[in-house]
Amino acid sequence: MNFHVTVLKILVSYPDGFAVMADLKRDMAILATSGREWADRTRRIAAGVPDLDLFSQGLVERLNGGWRITDKGRAVLDFMEARPVEVEAELGASAEIPASEKATPRLLASTRDARSRRLQRRRAAREKARAKA
Repeated sequence: MNFHVTVLKILVSYPDGFAVMADLKRDMAILATSGREWADRTRRIAAGVPDLDLFSQGLVERLNGGWRITDKGRAVLDFMEARPVEVEAELGASAEIPASEKATPRLLASTRDARSRRLQRRRAAREKARAKA
């Protein structure tokens, strides 16, 4: 179940909801190794839709070497992330969604940027080492 929620969250963070498989796998690996918080969050989100299936329910479609979230997929994700009215009433009007739950697309983008910078530094160091040899 966490896999399905993670896929939906990743795809919704991409322009047009489309990601090639390499990007999808990389983002899945990042989130899977990010700690217990992500697993707990996806488990909590998935509790609203126990029989979630990406392809048979038409939430995600396969296109050109990647996956794209459908409008139905976005609607299901919005439904799963919506806080129940009872919880809102108990928490009061001042309750706010934690920043960690708002920042998933930004987190993935910043992680991609950091990875890109690391790769550039490694390439530069390799080229420098080759030039010295």
